[in-house]
Amino acid sequence: MVERIWLDVPYAEKDEAKRAGARWDPAAKRWYAPREGMTALAPWAAAPDVPDLLPGEDRTLGSGLFVDLVPSSCWFTNVRSCVTQRDWERLRRMITSRVGMRCEACGAGEDRHAKRWLEAHERWTYDETRRVQTLKRLICLCTDCHTVTHFGYAQVRGLEAQAFAHLVEVTGMSRDQARQHVAAAFALWQQRSAIAWRLDLGILTDAGITVTPPPDARDRPGIAAATLGTSPAPRDAPSVPRQGTNPFRGTRRD
Repeated sequence: MVERIWLDVPYAEKDEAKRAGARWDPAAKRWYAPREGMTALAPWAAAPDVPDLLPGEDRTLGSGLFVDLVPSSCWFTNVRSCVTQRDWERLRRMITSRVGMRCEACGAGEDRHAKRWLEAHERWTYDETRRVQTLKRLICLCTDCHTVTHFGYAQVRGLEAQAFAHLVEVTGMSRDQARQHVAAAFALWQQRSAIAWRLDLGILTDAGITVTPPPDARDRPGIAAATLGTSPAPRDAPSVPRQGTNPFRGTRRD
């Protein structure tokens, strides 16, 4: 088989690339140029592949499925918002291909009919003394598992019951154990949300990814509010259970 002339085409630019002559390889899930010398496709010329193991990445960090809430001071300030669309495409391709196009938590693949996709999720470590939140791993999760990890956001979107059921199914926890797990995750979230974290994305820059400095911590509540379509929320936002409230509304109790 003739080697493909691969392209780096962000999802938002796929129609433009297609009009310029790019073709889609469904097996590789990647766009390519059907022949050499197509100058119209030059804007999407492929950059070198991202290494399968990012410098300093810890692929043992945070194995399995668990609720992994992002501190409110960092809502919607993720890796994808700090890199170009083309670099994100390179990262996404590496993250999904190195695990054989399977979710690292439940083992599921993509399913268009079920609207289940493979997505990238970030694992962080937190240094409270230095107030530094360090990216240490990128993991491939299916849509269902990714929804579980961002349980608070699942509540905002009305997906809490589905996320809770998926957590129980994948982990084998009893419903009581899962409720305790979610409650503990929110308690840790409240503790971490009291800190304005500085993000360390060194594992990306050391891999040749250009990183745009993330918004200042003081600006992030406004970004989160704009994304959610609400006014700026306090750190214990109403969509996330406050101490003494029920974090499982809509979830049937045994």
